Amino acid sequence: MTGADAIIKCLVNEGVEYVFGYPGVAIAPFFDSILESGIHSILVRQEQNAAHAASGYARISGKTGVVAVTSGPGATNLITGIATAFADSIPMVCITGQVNSKLMGSDVFQEADISGAVESFVKYSYILRDAADIPRVFKEAFMIASTGRKGPVLIDIPIDIQQANISRYVYPEDVKMRTYKPTVSGHAVQIKKVITALGKVKRPILCVGGGVHLSDGVAKVRAFAEKFGIPVVSTMMGLSAMPSDHPLYFGMVGNNGQQYGNRAMNESDMIIMVGARVADRSISQPDLITDNKILVHIDVDPAEIGKNAGPNVPLVGDISHIFTKFLEQEPAADYSAWVKVLEGYRNVGEHTRQKNIKDAIRQADPDGIHPATFIRALSLAMDENAVYVADVGQNQMWSCANAWIRSGRFLTSGGMGTMGYAVPAAMGAQVADPDRQVVAVCGDGGFQMTMMELATIRQQNIHAKIVVIKNGYLGLVRQYQHYSYKDRYSVVDLGSWPDLEKLTQAYGMDFIRVSRKEEQEKAIEDFLADSAPVLMEVDVAMELLS
Repeated sequence: MTGADAIIKCLVNEGVEYVFGYPGVAIAPFFDSILESGIHSILVRQEQNAAHAASGYARISGKTGVVAVTSGPGATNLITGIATAFADSIPMVCITGQVNSKLMGSDVFQEADISGAVESFVKYSYILRDAADIPRVFKEAFMIASTGRKGPVLIDIPIDIQQANISRYVYPEDVKMRTYKPTVSGHAVQIKKVITALGKVKRPILCVGGGVHLSDGVAKVRAFAEKFGIPVVSTMMGLSAMPSDHPLYFGMVGNNGQQYGNRAMNESDMIIMVGARVADRSISQPDLITDNKILVHIDVDPAEIGKNAGPNVPLVGDISHIFTKFLEQEPAADYSAWVKVLEGYRNVGEHTRQKNIKDAIRQADPDGIHPATFIRALSLAMDENAVYVADVGQNQMWSCANAWIRSGRFLTSGGMGTMGYAVPAAMGAQVADPDRQVVAVCGDGGFQMTMMELATIRQQNIHAKIVVIKNGYLGLVRQYQHYSYKDRYSVVDLGSWPDLEKLTQAYGMDFIRVSRKEEQEKAIEDFLADSAPVLMEVDVAMELLS
């Protein structure tokens, strides 16, 4: 058995079904050995997109995504995808080919110190020097990636290690690492403190983040909110933890969140922060928002607790385990009056939102489409369990505020805010669940960063659907320049290129264009009914702001 054969056997032992990647000489032994396995390799058109596709796959399947690329530029192209996964705590094992181990450090052709380059945004990285270490390293890598605060792990493998012979292959049954022992069960005393505090307050709020999805704790967190009658808000990464129409859900918080959601946080007397980092996009002034109230911070990563705001009750552990313990308790207070107050805020906020949309349409183009109304109509027409993948930019803001999620999922790049995430992530999500409806919503800027993946969609027969909201500008930057630089626009004009209809023809995809509001309903119906890969261009006025 060669080292490459051993790597593939490790992936088989871990139940890996798909590898997203791009070959090259330094990873050629790996891709040769994969032919003898049942693992399906998916060739992306740019290495960064392999990581985004693995991210979408991991988030929908609940498994660890796997990426394999070659050395040098192949590995460095992967960096943004790794950083994106790290920022959003996505479990991923990234395999990079490397030059011959005897030549490392000599600046030979396509050599790059990828382990050093990604040091600040991987959970751990390995450089394999001995093929006999392959089983142990892969067992550790999958365990590290998928436990505690999940994230990417890099394994850099020189070509000679892949080609070396291994006399004995034994895949470890378990892993014992002295320096890595994540806490799973929350401390019983801290759990009791949370329940005791809930019995004394009148206006608690539950703020859920992406960790709720990662821990597979959505059902338990939702059940806890319902049992105790506690209102819920979410960060961007926590969207879809609660259905949009749930009576206890009061929207997304933060700079781009709903006003009534932020008001709920401000006026609460107890915040239970669950699986969220208390980062600047969700809570821009943590000291201000936590003043004169009890802050409970629940997270599996102890490094996040107290980093941006000092909690009264820190609680380290896996969310699913902790909320199992919470559900064993009985409510000690009635918060119905507080919920009624928040319902009033929500009603006023939604009325204001509708008015602002109508005013914007009237000023920009009375007969045109506003992205907010389009996204609401699209998401309501989608299957109840559909996956909505938002890119980054104005489309992300519109999507967060207006996408109506029921029993489905909302995916986006939250921590890193990586443009171009949506199309490859939607590909990975569709691969994870081929029978599920998946829709990627992009701006024309973000789409052009990854539009080469239309070839992957066609070649792999992936039925992901793509919406491009087109205004001819880098909309969010233009919006910032509008407010901050008094309409001095610099390097934001995209023009009208490419012609998306001709582009989809080149890739053999179906195409729909919609620009008038009377066309919207029929266009959405046709788009969602299309069984083939399809792209819909939605033309909107450039003046529209989030």
